[in-house]
Amino acid sequence: MKQIVATFVLVALVLLNSSLIHTTMAGSSFCDSKCAVRCSKAGRQDRCLKYCGICCEDCNCVPSGTYGNKDECPCYRDKKNSKGDPKCP
Repeated sequence: MKQIVATFVLVALVLLNSSLIHTTMAGSSFCDSKCAVRCSKAGRQDRCLKYCGICCEDCNCVPSGTYGNKDECPCYRDKKNSKGDPKCP
């Protein structure tokens, strides 16, 4: 019986810890939902979500659709990486 309780407490702690980490890393739900749509057809979704999230947090907007439409959000469109290429997907 003690093993079951200990296992339950351990699982609860792991789940609580992972949800707290996800909440602090996730940013806003606005950016999460907009970037999920924007990156839904990306070949490298993890990279797309990362950079989309960074751009969304900075610009407070994400263009609609999965590609293009960057004129809807000039800040997002104009962000460049260190090589001078567009930073935002």
